[in-house]
Order: sequence, then C-alpha cells, then structure tokens
Amino acid sequence: MSQTVEIPSTEETGEIATGKLSIVMFSGTADKFIPLGVLAQAAAAMEMQVNIFVTGFALLGFTKRPHDLPFPAEFVGMAAALAQGMKASHVAPWDAMLRQAKEMGAKVYACSMMAGVLGLGKEDFNDLVDDVVGAATFLQRAEHGQTLFI
Repeated sequence: MSQTVEIPSTEETGEIATGKLSIVMFSGTADKFIPLGVLAQAAAAMEMQVNIFVTGFALLGFTKRPHDLPFPAEFVGMAAALAQGMKASHVAPWDAMLRQAKEMGAKVYACSMMAGVLGLGKEDFNDLVDDVVGAATFLQRAEHGQTLFI
C-alpha cells in the first residue's frame, strides 16, 4: 500500500531551495524531452543553478535544422494521446519550458565529443545551446550538486 507524504511548501517554511541540479540529456527520443523541460524549469524556478549537458542523439533536438524526435517503439501508439493530453492541459512544449528555465539562469551545453562525431559545430545548434564543452568542463560545473540522467 502506498502512502502519500506531504512536504511543506516554501511558502509554509519560508525557505527556498538552494543548490545545483545538473542534467545529462543523452536520449534522443521525444518522451525524454518533456521531463527535461519540466525538471529544468522547476529547478530554475526554485532558484537552483541548472546545468544541462546534451550528448548522444539528444543533440539532434538542439540543432537549427529541425529533426523529428522519435518515440520509443513501445510508446508510438500513445504519442497522439500524449500530444492531445498536453494540449488539453495547456502544458507547454519541452523547448518552451527550457526557454523559461534559461530566462531564470539555466545553462545548456552541447557535448563537444559527440557533436564532432555527428559532424556538428557550434554554428549548427539553435539558441537553446549556450556553449559546446567537453565532459570534464561539464563535470566541473556539476560538482557539488545533484546530477540526473535522462
């Protein structure tokens, strides 16, 4: 049996979240981009430092040339219902959420190694990408924070 635990809000405690959230975005499937936007936006709104490292096929979602982001085979049949549900619930697309997070200070970095492997240069990325950096640089920026992998 599951139990719901209520966590006091920042209004109730008078505290604000502090810290750092770093997200490694490596999946290039459409279903993973939604939580990227949600988590980045939420953490930035909580005044956390947000760093996103985009690597692998996820890089294709950040290029100036649009790419269709596929759904995993097991969820393809649910893609239309998800899109309809998001629209009906007035949920912003992932990139709009990420833009809002960036307005609050979130930073997005493309992986230099994978960009090179895919033949992408800094000029190929859209305005969501702040810079192209190596893994060591990202790890330095992520130090002493929580890191999530999507």
